Amino acid sequence: MTFAEQFSQNFLEDSRWQFIATGLRNTLIISLFAVLIGIFLGFLVAIIRSTHDKTGKFKFLNLICKIYLTVIRGTPVMVQLLIMYYVVFVTVDPGKMIVAILAFGINSGAYVAEIVRSGIMSIDQGQFEAGRSLGFNYAQTMIYIIIPQAFKNVLPALANEFIVLLKETSISGYIGLMDLTRGGDIIRSQTYAALFPLLAVAVIYLVIVVFLTYLVGKLERRLRNNERS
Repeated sequence: MTFAEQFSQNFLEDSRWQFIATGLRNTLIISLFAVLIGIFLGFLVAIIRSTHDKTGKFKFLNLICKIYLTVIRGTPVMVQLLIMYYVVFVTVDPGKMIVAILAFGINSGAYVAEIVRSGIMSIDQGQFEAGRSLGFNYAQTMIYIIIPQAFKNVLPALANEFIVLLKETSISGYIGLMDLTRGGDIIRSQTYAALFPLLAVAVIYLVIVVFLTYLVGKLERRLRNNERS
C-alpha cells in the first residue's frame, strides 16, 4: 500500500480525521483551563507557605498546604484522575471535560506551588526590607517587588511544567474522554494500522510543544530587555 493510500485510509475515509480534530480541541481546552487552575492554586499555596516560612503566620493553612502537596505529588496523576471520576463525582456528573480539568489543574497546582515558592524564597531578604523602607506593608511588598522578580526567575521551570501538563492530558481516555491520543487510538482500532495515526498524534504534540517553547523564549528575552532598560 502506497503512502497516499495509507494516508487516505487513516484520515480521509469515513472522515476519520475528525477524531484527531475533536481530540486536539479537547486536549487544548483541558490544558488551557487546567493551567489556569494550576496557576491560581500554585500561587496561592506558594504565598501561604513562603509567608509562613518568613513570618510564622498561617500555621494551620500551611499544614493544609503541606498535606495537599504531599498527597498530590506523592500519587500518580492517572490515579488522581480515576479517583476524581469514579469516587469524587460518582453521584454527580459535571461532565468528563470538567472532571479532567479539575484533576489536571489540582495536580499542576502542587508542582507550580513549589516552583513559585522556590522563586520567592530565592529573593534576597534585602528586597523585603527595601519594600518596607518605601512604606509598603508585607502584602504590597510581595505583590509589587517580590513576586515579579520571582516570576522571572522561575519562568523556565513554569513553562516546563505547563508542557508536562499538556502531555499528561493524554491519559484522559481512561475516563472515556476523547482527547488527542484517544482520537489516534480510535483510528488505529478501525484501520488496524498503528503508524499513521500514532505518528500524527506525536507530530501534533511536538508542534505544540515547540511553539510553546518558542513563546516562552520570546517572553524571557523581553523580560531581560526590560531589566536592562
